[in-house]
Amino acid sequence: MQRFLVYLILFALAIYAAVTLFENSKTTTTVPYSKFIGHVQEGQVKKVVIREQDIEAELKNGKRERTYYPNDPDLIKILKEKGVTIEVRPSSESSWLYILLNIIPYALIIIFFIILIRQAHASNSQTFNFTKSKAKFFTSEMPKVTFKDVAGVDEAVEELKEVVDFLKDPKKYAELGARIPKGVLLIGPPGTGKTLLGRAVAGEAGVAFLYVSGSEFVEMFVGVGAARVRDLFEQAKKSAPCIVFIDEIDAVGRHRGAGLGGGHDEREQTLNQLLVEMDGFEVNSGIILLAATNRPDILDPALLRPGRFDRKIYVDKPDFKGRLEILKIHARNKKLAKDVDLELLAKQTTGFTGADLENLLNEAALIAARKNKKEITMEDCEEAMEKVVMGPAKKNRIISPEEKKLTAYHESGHALVAKLLPNANPVRKVTIIPRGMALGATWQSPDEDKHNLTKDELIDEISVLLAGRAAEEVALGKITTGAENDLQRATEIARRMVTQYGMSEKVGLVAFEQAREIFLGKELVQEKKYSEETAHLIDKEIARIVTECYERAKKILRDNIDKLHEMANKLLEKETLYEAEIDEIVFGKPREEKPKDIGDTNVQEAY
Repeated sequence: MQRFLVYLILFALAIYAAVTLFENSKTTTTVPYSKFIGHVQEGQVKKVVIREQDIEAELKNGKRERTYYPNDPDLIKILKEKGVTIEVRPSSESSWLYILLNIIPYALIIIFFIILIRQAHASNSQTFNFTKSKAKFFTSEMPKVTFKDVAGVDEAVEELKEVVDFLKDPKKYAELGARIPKGVLLIGPPGTGKTLLGRAVAGEAGVAFLYVSGSEFVEMFVGVGAARVRDLFEQAKKSAPCIVFIDEIDAVGRHRGAGLGGGHDEREQTLNQLLVEMDGFEVNSGIILLAATNRPDILDPALLRPGRFDRKIYVDKPDFKGRLEILKIHARNKKLAKDVDLELLAKQTTGFTGADLENLLNEAALIAARKNKKEITMEDCEEAMEKVVMGPAKKNRIISPEEKKLTAYHESGHALVAKLLPNANPVRKVTIIPRGMALGATWQSPDEDKHNLTKDELIDEISVLLAGRAAEEVALGKITTGAENDLQRATEIARRMVTQYGMSEKVGLVAFEQAREIFLGKELVQEKKYSEETAHLIDKEIARIVTECYERAKKILRDNIDKLHEMANKLLEKETLYEAEIDEIVFGKPREEKPKDIGDTNVQEAY
């Protein structure tokens, strides 16, 4: 905006100068000396300005005349006789003033047109500059992120340290005939720290670092993506040794021929160019390509072969130790109260990624600031955890006593059945305080990390999920829409048991379904792998598992109806019950053993 105003002012001055010159040239006329003397003799001249041999006369009628002064000795005498004002100016003043008054306006006009030409050239360059790579270039002078700033992914860090060591001392590997991996693919769920690892590698190696997102290659113009890939590697060659980091590479590296008709579209041209640059006829020495994705299943096989992405590093969600280290890193710049137990938080947050844990502590800090506290307390951390998982508490939501009672029995059903089934995850807390879209919640988490689940554990999980609906029917004789989420999750578990895990005797040890692909073309033309009769059998088995688990939950609740009523009444009174209080209702005493670790947190919600 400021530049535009400057241009506008210059343009106005140029126009003003041009108009002034035009007017001056229009009113001042050059006449012969004889005519000028005639005007003097007639008494028409009011004033004259003499500059060496140049005379400029101002007439009484307002007009101006200019003539050449031929050194006439009688001129001054005639002018005095006629009462003409005579002004004599030196030649230096004349030249400088003349230059300022006459040259500058033309200079302003020239400058204005130069600016216009430059602007047009710049916009023209930008128009044809879209084939340039949009990679962000970072040098060693940028603020460094090192492996000390990364936690919870120790195995991935060890793999990447080898890449860093090669960049620092390539001779050691060359003497043994070793070739460093040309490409390293970081695979893992969102928020696990893949991009952070890329930045840490650049910080440790101390070399140039080019960062680009996969989506920045593809545009609406054909050939732009391939041109940008070429330009990216040209930049990398000039800066070698260097690291090129492509984030979300699945945006450009999807399986070729996946669209409808298998068309050779712009994305495929971009991918083909990337394949050639990574391992084509020309050798790109000194360039290491790092890439990150959370969808390795949709990447083209040619991209994953040795010689391109030689090494695949899986960056999974952190375990208990990793979560604790991540919390310690993010707690460095926060004022924590003495009662904050990071180890307990790490136990309660299994399934959280590094991004989730950072968000948890940040939310805790925001909550503490909102309450005008000087430190973050454990209470703030627990409230932040609930907010991250389920959303903010709806303290002002108006709930009728009848709806509150239904929610209390629903959540008590989940908690009671979970406590009484041998393979169900322990209940940590039950609440009927609304959060997000849920009217209440039951928090469950195992005593230790689990990587495989048995059939009995899955059956118990389905029973717990359906226990909320069962409690409504057993205790109140009515059912509500509050079990919507429970039914969806229970049905999905049962479907996987039948179609993927081979846990149905009637269907057998056959896997009928795999992870769903997102390509529309394949979904439309994909051949069905089983008959209609088998599909009917699968549906019957899913319905049987869900029904049997529901009846099982109802039987447990009928046999313990007094405990169900007691827990629901306690919930209506206190709104939140913790593990010790739940154990006292169910077993008559608090649970004695302490959890070794807490696995994936399951939350049964009532809507």
